[in-house]
Amino acid sequence: MAWFVGGVLTLASAMSVAELGSEMPQTGGIYIYIGKIFGKFWGFLAGWMQISFYGPALIASVSFFFSTFFISFFNLPSTMAIFGFSIRTVILVAAVSCLLIALMNMLDNRVSRTFALTTTSLKLIPILALIIFGLFFGHAGATANSVNLLSEQVGKGNFGVAVLSTLFAYDGWVIISNLGGEIKNPQKTLPRAVTLGITIVLIAYMGVSFGVFSSLPAEKIVSLGDQAPFRIMKQAFGPLGGRLMDIGVMISVIGTLNSKILSFPRVVFEMADQQQLPFSNLFHKLGKKSKTPNYATAFEIVVAILLLNAFSSSQDLSDWLVFVSFLFYLLTFIAVFILRHQLNRKPHFAAPLHPLFPLLAIIGTIFIEVSTIVNAFSDPTGQQLFGIIISLLIVAIGIPLYYLQKFYKL
Repeated sequence: MAWFVGGVLTLASAMSVAELGSEMPQTGGIYIYIGKIFGKFWGFLAGWMQISFYGPALIASVSFFFSTFFISFFNLPSTMAIFGFSIRTVILVAAVSCLLIALMNMLDNRVSRTFALTTTSLKLIPILALIIFGLFFGHAGATANSVNLLSEQVGKGNFGVAVLSTLFAYDGWVIISNLGGEIKNPQKTLPRAVTLGITIVLIAYMGVSFGVFSSLPAEKIVSLGDQAPFRIMKQAFGPLGGRLMDIGVMISVIGTLNSKILSFPRVVFEMADQQQLPFSNLFHKLGKKSKTPNYATAFEIVVAILLLNAFSSSQDLSDWLVFVSFLFYLLTFIAVFILRHQLNRKPHFAAPLHPLFPLLAIIGTIFIEVSTIVNAFSDPTGQQLFGIIISLLIVAIGIPLYYLQKFYKL
């Protein structure tokens, strides 16, 4: 249910952003949309949110996930000595993977494009294997047990938090809008890519979820955690199947990391183009041969590595970045109504059944944000509340920065 609700909310959100993107096909995504509809201040804050916390936290979180699988696969020690210093292996591998992918993105665009296409194609193999095995060979029938527990979890506020976690997995739908100025025929291509892509991903996630719940009891899935898909593959195809699943997951995650590192420097570049950042002239430079924003890429990687070292839990980072980003997505959903009023015509891409999708996105976003806040106050550790406050403070730094840059041009 959480996967389905998260997918529907994501599809509604993507449809709304696709409308805006069809009318404003520029590099920068929601930074451009919010700035044009609500004014430069709110556009700057949306961009600052993406480049100071959301983007780097997303890069850090994904690289952390990759590092966890990589260490387990090669059975590496928990710490390593580098130049006499003891460093956590998970942080070291995550940082190195970020740097290597960033360097690849500083090469010709065709290199990162080929890498993205290859990893996307390969990741479909383990996904299909899980779905097929669960559909035809699963027997545990944990799904009915899960449905019986749903009403209890909704009452406790946990269902909203579960949907929040799925939104991190679905995340990426808004990132393609950051590349609007680099897409051929963006008025048609951007909406098609967003809506078709999300629909395929929704079906894949629902299929994998059903496959897993059809193969293992709910209690076993909880106890195994991230290892549940590997256990299923081992049941199906023996130890080799489990190893292949490990490789498939690592390919999938490294492909995701590539897309994040490809996308977010474009927001830095676009903000620098508007002279809204300190050292804008530096961040606006492109590589002579690659024509990629190399300094902007380096900035995002440095912030991501700092976040890797500052926060020990990748799961917390993923929840916080979704919470903060949806505060600004909410503005984009409202912007759909304002844009249609201003145009006095249908946009180049008009989502069907208007105003269903932006309304659904607004209602769903409010539900997620409220559920997260309620859960944060009920968390005895205080970790969730701490993360929300810190992430909001990072975004709030953008307020004085905006006015300093506006009047003094740092």
